[in-house]
Amino acid sequence: MRFSVYQESHIGGRKTNQDRMGYSFTRDALLLLLADGMGGHIQGEMAATIAMQTIGSLFQQNANPYVKKPERFLEDSFFAAHREIHRYRAINNLPETPRTTIVACLIQHNSAYWAHCGDSRLYWMRQGQILARTRDHSRIETLIAQGKVDPSERDTHPDRNKLFNCLGAPNMPIVELSRRASLQAGDVILLCSDGLWAVLPDHVLAQQLQNNTVVRAVPELLATATGIAGKNSDNVTALALMWDNAHSVQDANSTITTHTLPLGSVTTTIQAPRHADLEQADAFNDSEIEKAIEEIRGAIEKSSRLTSK
Repeated sequence: MRFSVYQESHIGGRKTNQDRMGYSFTRDALLLLLADGMGGHIQGEMAATIAMQTIGSLFQQNANPYVKKPERFLEDSFFAAHREIHRYRAINNLPETPRTTIVACLIQHNSAYWAHCGDSRLYWMRQGQILARTRDHSRIETLIAQGKVDPSERDTHPDRNKLFNCLGAPNMPIVELSRRASLQAGDVILLCSDGLWAVLPDHVLAQQLQNNTVVRAVPELLATATGIAGKNSDNVTALALMWDNAHSVQDANSTITTHTLPLGSVTTTIQAPRHADLEQADAFNDSEIEKAIEEIRGAIEKSSRLTSK
């Protein structure tokens, strides 16, 4: 494998940073991870950290040197992270369970597979065009999928910030899986928190990542987003990868070639700022969450039927 990768996170206007990001790779497999701890619940940063550590550890155990069943791995590792977050609550006798969104991408054999819970996003881009993007597990996206709200209301609807799917909730999470994506040289995979995509439109993200290396584009995107949002800026985090080849114009210092790695070796990097952000946000009771999860499941199944025709 040959790829260029860069990750960065800004605290924005918040007191602490609850976003987490990182990547891990063997000779034949690469895992990208990004989590956004939910500030409306206690210790969201711990939920994000536990998710990163759990999924990353399982990747290291299963990538020998690649993961045999990638979709099954992503789903099982998300469930394992969910259970570990609940175990953390029980061990520490917390009044509620910390929660986090999560998005992950597993790349091997020139193919990408991704999964997510919540509204941390993944974009797959080619030559400045977005080939695929994860759909947020939010109330507004559910209403749009059901045809009850026009897509133009995404940025103004009163329910736009309500999430009903995450790790750490009372219910088991719904892990939405992608289909296998065949990568070409120059393709870009972007993982980001809502602090980025909620401020900058999709076409701006795609344009910047087409016109610049990931090493230059990511810092510029984060600086632009925090500058626009100002003191109200959320944590802003992005992890971008360009699937590379020998003729790429990417910065040589950011390019990683794995074919020389010995079997059994694993390289990993996860950035995890400390401290807790206890800022309050929308909170929902268990019955609301359960009802919304069923709606999300229905919307996902409806979408799957439509795309398979």
